[in-house]
Amino acid sequence: MLFEQIETNKKKSIIIVILFIFLVLLTGAALSYYLVGNLTIGLVSTAIFMSIYVPISISTAKKIVMRMNHARKITTSEQAPQLWNIVEGLAIAARIPMPEIYIIQEDSPNAFAAGLSPSTASIAVTTALLEQLNREELEGVIAHEIAHIKNYDVRLTTISLALVAIIAIISDFATSFIFRNSDNKNPILLIISLILLILSPVIAQAIHFSLSRNREFLADASGAELCRNPQALASALEKISSNSNKVDNIPRSAASMYISDPFKKKKTKKQSSISRIFSTHPPTEERIKRLMNM
Repeated sequence: MLFEQIETNKKKSIIIVILFIFLVLLTGAALSYYLVGNLTIGLVSTAIFMSIYVPISISTAKKIVMRMNHARKITTSEQAPQLWNIVEGLAIAARIPMPEIYIIQEDSPNAFAAGLSPSTASIAVTTALLEQLNREELEGVIAHEIAHIKNYDVRLTTISLALVAIIAIISDFATSFIFRNSDNKNPILLIISLILLILSPVIAQAIHFSLSRNREFLADASGAELCRNPQALASALEKISSNSNKVDNIPRSAASMYISDPFKKKKTKKQSSISRIFSTHPPTEERIKRLMNM
């Protein structure tokens, strides 16, 4: 059951990324047709821009994220002995290089992973996480984050964010020419292009959040396999999601990176379909249920 869940989530993620790239190219083509009545120019230009922008975003993402979250790097085991020991042990078990460790001064318990690959990865945890979780629960959380690293989730999330940004740039640019002359253009294609330019940023965010939720399920399953203790991870998720302390040093733009949404702690089964679509994380109750069924 565990391996089937992991494989299913991986396949879903691949499909979502392909749809995402298709949406970006389609949005570029829509802008091109809206402006000059030519779809090909937009497809080619968007593909070129995407091939330049995405690598730049990926290469600078880690430093930017750590700076945004006010993370402080831990360089020796004496600074956080238990955390260091857990990260080191689980990295060995996962057969990846030991990630760099960062601590964020924060009253709300949480954690996230960053980095392009296992060899350049980092794990950041809040001070509240270290204070409020016992060792087994902390191991569950670190195992979850190491699973993100091993599965290359961070790179995938960074690519997703870059594609969202490209669509936002295209859409913003289109609004500057909203009243441009539409002579000699197919009215049906023109209307479709305009609708796509207006809706594409919303669709892109929905796809990004869907990808984020899917990867959380995958990391839960992989993390539980790694630490051999799904109950500990379930207990940690319950503590993290039920904590109501105010968030001080976490920017909203980084919410999807954390193991649990820092700004919308409690997700229930009564959530509306719309709120679920635009949620950065799956409902905690559903995650806990899956873990307890392992």
